[in-house]
Amino acid sequence: MRVSSAVVSRIALVNLLANGAIVVTGGAVRLTGSGLGCPTWPRCTDASFVATPELAGHGAIEFGNRLLTFVLAAVAIATVVAVFRSGRRDLRRLAVVAFLGIPAQALLGGVTVLTGLNPWTVAAHFLLSSVLVAVSTVLWLRSREPGVGQPLVRRPIALLVGGIAAVTAAVLVLGTVVTGSGPHSGDLDETGAPSGGRMGFDPETVSQLHADVVFLLVGLTVALLVALYAMDSPGRVRRAARDLLVVQLLQGVVGFVQYFTHLPVVLVLLHMLGAVLVTAYTARLAWSVRGPATEQPLDTPAVPTAAAR
Repeated sequence: MRVSSAVVSRIALVNLLANGAIVVTGGAVRLTGSGLGCPTWPRCTDASFVATPELAGHGAIEFGNRLLTFVLAAVAIATVVAVFRSGRRDLRRLAVVAFLGIPAQALLGGVTVLTGLNPWTVAAHFLLSSVLVAVSTVLWLRSREPGVGQPLVRRPIALLVGGIAAVTAAVLVLGTVVTGSGPHSGDLDETGAPSGGRMGFDPETVSQLHADVVFLLVGLTVALLVALYAMDSPGRVRRAARDLLVVQLLQGVVGFVQYFTHLPVVLVLLHMLGAVLVTAYTARLAWSVRGPATEQPLDTPAVPTAAAR
């Protein structure tokens, strides 16, 4: 049975929301000290696949987050099936990548638990989730159009957009280093230290480096927005750049407040949500520079109408 484009778009949106939600819930697991609520993997304990009463609230929180992985996998499978049945060949690769990322995440999550929440594996776990959020964003946006068309901006603008995406990736990586060097790098052991250890960097130094790269990112986005308006670029690209700048600024405010208030849990969790939004809006910007299949290529003159002839 053929699946309509509207159904594909709705399922793709659910897939995006699920990928974003599991990042936030994963952050909540860590911030509540529940990262080792289930002390082993793939079982929750050596004798049980599910959380036991002895594990109390931490076990329930960690096991609940593991269950969300199955929900995410089901949504990803539904997305792949819908895309293949819709006949949209341009969406197949994105749907398959989004699906394959789920078992990869599960395995990486298992390694994270088995290594006692090593901050390096925790960072990789978050970064892989960010990649899946970006892929899912592009998948959803493309599903709302008939296909991928021609570039809507000139090459220098496209290169600047690529640079913004690269700097965004650097910001996310440095953000994980800041977290891995600070007090939320792992659950606390009996001595009060993070159970998985820390990355070993000076928190103030890496925080300053992270802030510097954020300033660079915001500056590049402002430059892009100015160039887009100066060149009267298509509205979809300008809107994508404008919205990304707003999200970046809000995320920056949360980041500065959480730093100067000594990293309260609520603000750290809000900052993680902001990271998801920055990732999604950056992916939207990258998507916006190519029009749908019905758009004319850049610099292609319009075909004269019969009346004009």
